[in-house]
Amino acid sequence: MGWENQPLNEAPLITTETAEGICRLGMNRPEKKNALSAIMYAQLAEGLKHADQDPAVRVILIHGTPECFTAGNDLKDFRDSPPTEGNSTVFQFLETISTAVKPIAAAVNGPAIGIGTSMLLHCDLVYAGENSTFQLPFVNLGLCPEAGSSYLLPLFLGHQRAAELLLLGKPFSAAKAFELGLVNQVIPDGDALPAALEVCREVAALPPAALRETKQLIKQHTAPVVADAMRHEGQAFLNRLKSPEAQEAFAAFFERRPPDFSAFQ
Repeated sequence: MGWENQPLNEAPLITTETAEGICRLGMNRPEKKNALSAIMYAQLAEGLKHADQDPAVRVILIHGTPECFTAGNDLKDFRDSPPTEGNSTVFQFLETISTAVKPIAAAVNGPAIGIGTSMLLHCDLVYAGENSTFQLPFVNLGLCPEAGSSYLLPLFLGHQRAAELLLLGKPFSAAKAFELGLVNQVIPDGDALPAALEVCREVAALPPAALRETKQLIKQHTAPVVADAMRHEGQAFLNRLKSPEAQEAFAAFFERRPPDFSAFQ
């Protein structure tokens, strides 16, 4: 695969490897805690599409680095080059991961912030290290939910528990994520990726057409609603990015101070 806009002589921001019927997509920007830029979203979307169409691939595995899954959106990238329309790379990635026909697994170590948590709602199998932390701090940043999370979280968790995660935006542990049903298993630190790979090998050995059909049947009733929710969320998210609240939250982040929303109504 050719990665457009990838700086020369640098390690790939998204690594790809296909073996044993498993396509691994690795977020590889450890110096920025794997914060996702527009280029990385484009590469993830391309990698997912390629794997979903590749006959050699039976299952897709998304992971980060040993210390971090992803810190979420790269706020500097968002500030300097914000998405302006529904076909921006972040929305391309979300559409691709939500409509993939092949099973998707995830191995989570360390922080999984914002879209790092919400993307997991579209994964079929999720394995998290004991050190993992999850957070959906959209409101805290003056933004709103994305990735269909405004629909999927209440569906999975019930209104009150979903509202607690989305309105307060507080971090929660791997044990809490397991209790809520957001991950399949909590794994000892350092073993989440090997454990996820072992499960992926089991999946890759199963009849591929039956896997795809079963995933389609599982998702057939929610898929149209998820797509509609993502369209509404996407427009609201673009509007929120321009809002004074988001501008204050971003400024506070870069100035390393608490945000002040006292003047907002």
